[in-house]
Amino acid sequence: MRISLNWLQELVEFSLSPEKLAETLTLAGFEVEDIEDRRTWGDGVVVGKVLQREPHPNADKLSVCQVDVGSGEPLNIVCGAPNVRADIYVAVAVVGTYLPIVDLKIKPAKLRGVRSEGMICSLAELGLLKESPGIHIFEADNLKLGQDVRPFLGLDDVIFDLTSTANRADALSMVGIAREVAALTGGKLKLPEIPTVSYPDLKETLQVRVSETKACPVYIGTAIANLKIAPSPDWLQRRLQSVGVRPINNVVDVTNYILWEWGQPLHAFDGERLQAVAGSKPVLGVRFAQAGETFKTLDSQSRTLQTQNLLITAGNVPVALAGVMGGEETEVHSGTTSLVLEAAIFDSASIRRSARAQGLRTEASTRYERGVNLAELDIACQRAINLMTELAGGTVVSQAKNDARPDPSSWTRTIKLRLERVNLVLGPVDSEENPEILADDVERILTALGCHLKATSTEEVWQVTVPPYRYRDLEREIDLIEEIARLYGYNRFADTLPEKTEAGYLSFEEELTRKLREALRASGLTELVHYSYALVKDDSQVAIANPMFTEYSSLRTELVSGLINSFQYNLEQGNGALNGFEIGKVFWTDEDGLAEADSVAGILGGDIRRGNWVRGGKEQPLTWYEAKGILEGVFEKIGLSVEYQPDFSNRRFHPGRTASLWSQGERLGTFGQLHPQLCQEKDLPNAVYVFDLDLDLILERMEKEEIMTPRFQAYSTYPASDRDIAFFAPVDLSLAEIQKAITKAGGELLTSVELFDEYRGENVPEGQRSLALRLVYRLSDRTLTDAEVEPVHQKVREVLLDKFQVSLRS
Repeated sequence: MRISLNWLQELVEFSLSPEKLAETLTLAGFEVEDIEDRRTWGDGVVVGKVLQREPHPNADKLSVCQVDVGSGEPLNIVCGAPNVRADIYVAVAVVGTYLPIVDLKIKPAKLRGVRSEGMICSLAELGLLKESPGIHIFEADNLKLGQDVRPFLGLDDVIFDLTSTANRADALSMVGIAREVAALTGGKLKLPEIPTVSYPDLKETLQVRVSETKACPVYIGTAIANLKIAPSPDWLQRRLQSVGVRPINNVVDVTNYILWEWGQPLHAFDGERLQAVAGSKPVLGVRFAQAGETFKTLDSQSRTLQTQNLLITAGNVPVALAGVMGGEETEVHSGTTSLVLEAAIFDSASIRRSARAQGLRTEASTRYERGVNLAELDIACQRAINLMTELAGGTVVSQAKNDARPDPSSWTRTIKLRLERVNLVLGPVDSEENPEILADDVERILTALGCHLKATSTEEVWQVTVPPYRYRDLEREIDLIEEIARLYGYNRFADTLPEKTEAGYLSFEEELTRKLREALRASGLTELVHYSYALVKDDSQVAIANPMFTEYSSLRTELVSGLINSFQYNLEQGNGALNGFEIGKVFWTDEDGLAEADSVAGILGGDIRRGNWVRGGKEQPLTWYEAKGILEGVFEKIGLSVEYQPDFSNRRFHPGRTASLWSQGERLGTFGQLHPQLCQEKDLPNAVYVFDLDLDLILERMEKEEIMTPRFQAYSTYPASDRDIAFFAPVDLSLAEIQKAITKAGGELLTSVELFDEYRGENVPEGQRSLALRLVYRLSDRTLTDAEVEPVHQKVREVLLDKFQVSLRS
């Protein structure tokens, strides 16, 4: 927000230099990003009078002027402006003047053979306008020649570009900043006195009917007649120009002036145009738009409305986007003689959704989004009416109001504040006399902020009543403590560390999660992070009351969808297939209400091999076993034992290439290949694999000392004894079941069971497959003999025959 120093000094008394004021505001939480010292823009520019104007002898578009600047002999100045003429007062940059806006130092020169001893300036050359059709001509005719022009043009001002935090809606106005400066400096606040006048309520002239009282708790419409549209007086134009607003006319300028002075957006409708749109005597209303309605805003853009757009209507016809922008059809123009002035409070969330839906953000919507003060609406409205009647000669015909605001007593709140708590939170101050904040400091600071303090029966405890204009951000005791720290000065607190300190540490759960992340990254997977949002598809999802986009209208119930979309996006961007994982929360609703859990999921589909020149430069897709091997490598790194079982429950997975994962009898998750139909819809390659696991269960299984602190286990120095076993087994018999049975039968001698061959086809019975496994037997203290191995190996063969009825081949 742009702040004018001159305007600010009219509202509050203080003597700080611009630099010191900027430092004070910044330390108090209002960052001053830039200081625009306009006093340098017109330094050396004085009032002059054109005594004589003649055409240039050698140039058609130039004039030779005799200009009196009150310094004796008139100056001979060559001017190229089309509006220069005799007997006008102008701004003259004399020789030696530097104009920083155009980076020009005025020197004596010859222009087409004629000497020129200065320059007659336009407002663009002085930095007040981006473009100017000609030189600036002063309207007054009794100016003192040679006088500094800066006071007449508002160039004796300093502009601060100030940023406030999102919770300080009151700081988006000159009055709000003036209150802050008064509190920081102890200066006297001088807010404008606004007489209270009651106006007739003639329902036959103007009516207000608000159907959406939650979105618009109060709406005031004031009909003003007998107006005369004209340029605003210089003081008002300079005020608006100082904050970066272009003056338009005396009516529109007043609404903009109130916006910047009080932070209250207003809008003026042309009375006759409003009646023409309504088709009868206007009845102003507030409602939400119907999908597909169209409306042309003041920027001449025809907009297709959505149901979240809040509208102002006349006779149910849209005339403004409430709290955002007015309509072109009812705008005030040079021929306006009557108007209806709108002053209203709109719900922050409603305006935010409405502005976002149209991709339109204005000064008005910015203030409504943060929250406009309920208590000062009537003051701002009255101030605007007084200025309009004064500057445009209008007469108030009637005023209609629809007021559903809560009782004024609820516009503020009372908060209990304890001095002990203040010092406990803020710590010691950097002072030898008083190492703590005193009760006098608390009372002085909060009183300066407009709060009312009432002592309680308990010593150094107050009941603090918050002023209405700080109602939105002062809600709890900690908010008051923050205000005390801010105005006391953050730089005045001691910078010593607390006496009791200890090294920070990660929780056990976080350490385990990091171990898992390391294992996944070590296996070649990239960590991904998605929004925790999704489209609403069923009742089990948690709907979001205020979604960012329609596509993000609920919380996600699983991670796989986001991974699939990222895989698809990478392919579309030419980045190749993606191998990635994500750890995050999922949400759902059940009989007990809202629920959430931690989950880990991943997607695999990229070629994991490096140097594909040995394969003719062609990438080879991952096989199911390779993808499964990557996942098993992760389990091995975190010490997790997992069993695989066939799974046909998830329609997004290939029915014959999907497994459920189990650990100690509990379901860990799912691993499998995406269904070919889904891959075809998403334009993905066929070989894409996904896993979706329960993170909480993984962490529970990882809670072992040897996981966090691995211990070395000595390798056996004795050779192993290998045995191969081959057999025909039914296709629907899973290898996991076979390995589990073999491991149990092999006992302590058996150290590993590994499949090294599978064959289906010729010489293999129908419905079966040939499997060959290598069994490794070993002891750590001696070399095994055949006599020790053979009985165990025979037991394995018997288990295969008895339990699975396989046909042994070896």
